[in-house]
Amino acid sequence: MVTVEADLVCVESRLAAGQLRCPACLQGVLGGWGFARSRRVVGFAGAVRPRRARCRSCLVTHVLLPVTVLLRRGYAAQTIWESLWLRGRGRGHRQIGAALQVPAATVRGWLRRVGGRLEVIRARFIHMAVFTGIDVAIPDWQCCGWRDLVAAIEVAAAAIRQRFGPAGLVGAVTPAQVLVAVSSGRLLAPDWPSGR
Repeated sequence: MVTVEADLVCVESRLAAGQLRCPACLQGVLGGWGFARSRRVVGFAGAVRPRRARCRSCLVTHVLLPVTVLLRRGYAAQTIWESLWLRGRGRGHRQIGAALQVPAATVRGWLRRVGGRLEVIRARFIHMAVFTGIDVAIPDWQCCGWRDLVAAIEVAAAAIRQRFGPAGLVGAVTPAQVLVAVSSGRLLAPDWPSGR
């Protein structure tokens, strides 16, 4: 699976130009290979149908997941980001669920998955901010793991915006998109960040 921008026209042009590298062999170039299964994602008007690509060297296929959704989640990344942001403000899963119109059990599952590895995820986003940004100000420790995580994600988004411009190479950059891009869509996957 490869995370790509949300604009399908840009994805198609990058595929046609051979600008997407294969993450499996690191040498090959990806080319179009049909589409993945359509699925309904709450937060989008229509169904999401990710593009598939195949490496021209190793012949491995990949799903090109847009930065607006997380892997195997039925809600837009923006909704999941808002739940983390509200948790950082001290809200519980029931309040968050009511505010976002998402079942409380779903929000509780998201928060449990992220809550079990707050510090590791926060460190990953701080690392990305320092790696990408120019003169990045590391957020002060706020004595709340959730607030620290939200601050780290916001700093990473700010560093990417600073480096590439708000509408420059990568277009407008939101914390939700950074959430997806840094985690390769796997933020809520059981093996991230210890896995691939």
